[in-house]
Amino acid sequence: MGEKKEIVFALAGNANVGKSVIFNQLTGSNQIIGNWPGKTVERAEGLLYYKNCVIRVIDLPGIYSLTTYSEEELITREFIAKEKPDIVINVVDATHLERNLFFTLQLLELEANVVVALNQMDLTEKFGFEIDAKKLEKILGVPVVPMIAVQGKGIEKLVETCIKVYRGEIKPKPIDIKYGKEVEERIEKLIKILPEDLPYPKRWTAIKLLEGDPEVKKLIKERVVIDVVEKLSKELEDIHGESISLIISQEKYNIAKRITDEVQRVRRGIKRYFSDIFDRVLLHPVFGYFFLILSVFLMFYGIFKFGDFVSGYLDIFFEWLKGIFYSTSISPSLKEILWDGIGEGIVGGISIALPYIAPFYLLLSLLEDSGYLARIAFLTDSVMHTLGLHGKAFLPLILGFGCNVPAVLGTRILETKRQKFLASVLATLIPCSARTIVILGLVGVFLGFKYVVIVYLIDFIVIFLLGKLLSRVVPGKSLGLIMEVPPLRKPTLSIVLKQTWFRLKDFIYVAFPIIVIGSFVLEILKVFGFLDGFVAFISPFFTKFLGLPPLTSITLIFGILRKELTLFMLFTLFGTEKLITVMTPKQLIIYSVITLFYFPCIATFAALKREMGFKYAVLIAISEMIFAILLGGALNLIL
Repeated sequence: MGEKKEIVFALAGNANVGKSVIFNQLTGSNQIIGNWPGKTVERAEGLLYYKNCVIRVIDLPGIYSLTTYSEEELITREFIAKEKPDIVINVVDATHLERNLFFTLQLLELEANVVVALNQMDLTEKFGFEIDAKKLEKILGVPVVPMIAVQGKGIEKLVETCIKVYRGEIKPKPIDIKYGKEVEERIEKLIKILPEDLPYPKRWTAIKLLEGDPEVKKLIKERVVIDVVEKLSKELEDIHGESISLIISQEKYNIAKRITDEVQRVRRGIKRYFSDIFDRVLLHPVFGYFFLILSVFLMFYGIFKFGDFVSGYLDIFFEWLKGIFYSTSISPSLKEILWDGIGEGIVGGISIALPYIAPFYLLLSLLEDSGYLARIAFLTDSVMHTLGLHGKAFLPLILGFGCNVPAVLGTRILETKRQKFLASVLATLIPCSARTIVILGLVGVFLGFKYVVIVYLIDFIVIFLLGKLLSRVVPGKSLGLIMEVPPLRKPTLSIVLKQTWFRLKDFIYVAFPIIVIGSFVLEILKVFGFLDGFVAFISPFFTKFLGLPPLTSITLIFGILRKELTLFMLFTLFGTEKLITVMTPKQLIIYSVITLFYFPCIATFAALKREMGFKYAVLIAISEMIFAILLGGALNLIL
């Protein structure tokens, strides 16, 4: 095979088998790595330079089949079949070989140029068995590379093997997959009458047609072929007494099982895996929930205490710095613009935001990498059903605590449009890290942790009640779920730190400049009196209905860009970080609650538009704005 400028590797496999780890190892990228299924909802790309080769690496969503039951399956299938990557690296979890081979067989039927990355080989010993990788390679007829991706073991050999296959130095001879006699006879009949101009291999197309794949059926225009497909499918269903898709799946699983039995050997003296021992508590119907509530409480309490401690020392430092700055010979008006406009933005970001957001991201990464997030999803399955969803929907929702944007995008792992809509709406109400900064920096700092809990409770109650309401009014039914819970594992420090930095740098590189520029612009507007007219206009409504100082209305406008801005704009407008001296405790709570609900930030709005369409994004944004104002007015009457 002749060289070309760029070689394309596509990573494909089941969910949670280590594709993102391999992708990051190959490209040095920061694709989110978590010990839970469904993290990668769209393909990610990165470049690798290796021994004069330029390699484009594509990380495809984790799926279990190439039948288009979900968006991820369609993305993966279309890329492999139509864009034809040079090598498909099929990442296989060695601890669940039979289930993973079910997907491998489908890739081979699609005639992809497959190299198998047999990952998590270290765990097979702990589970009490071993796999003969050489024998597996011989049976499948394609290269098999044993590896422990999280430790970087096998990565180089994998790349070497892929390049050799690409250059033709290794010539795979894939296994000839054969089903039972009745199925094979009908596949052959169908192949003979299929048109020549199909985007997929004929045999694979024939199998998918028999299975009733809706997307493949659309490719067939001739009525006579469709009639033959229906006739042959019915014949098979009559013979076996089961649906055609089940017949094909069973036959494929039988092949996967036979291969697994040949290459897998059980060791004597099986050790109990620590994950099983911990899961007795973590997944217990009573103790599991107790541990869940306790761990979440301790997590936020720890963040609050740590942030409060660090923030206190930083405040002292910046007060000292402010004194030095004001003792300089710069003109008083310029000092005010520089310190209140630029200085307050920087000080607020460092002393108020970072001490809370950094430990939050660190703990979130620990939960992800350990596999505890998947257990939370399992435990919350019954609760989520009351909201018209299932436990799988909890995964994108919990990501919303970091940022609502990936939470909305993450709803793609759900199966129906109804589920995606419900989960997307609820995701926009999850207190993201930006809102957490406002809650902790405003309510926590000036009123105490007890009031932080109250504000969070208000948020969760609203989410629950809204979910109940939507599940009743949005047409459709709640579906059941069979969900894989991966083994617990000791978090890998390098991955946890990398994930923490990946999230934190978004705040430092994106939010921080916006905060500083926004503070400066606001100070200029204030100094030159451009805000007076707007404040006078909005004053009656804000003062009488919401009970808030009219100046706060301006901060809410800036908050549409980033929620954190609302807090830092308050510092700038009031000219102090001691907001308790200019706002009452009641006003602090009302303001925080309105900030929680009044509008998803502009980035979340864009994500909603992408997933739901412009009409639904506007509908959600306007509804939340009206609701936030009404809730604020109600709190003003009650408190």
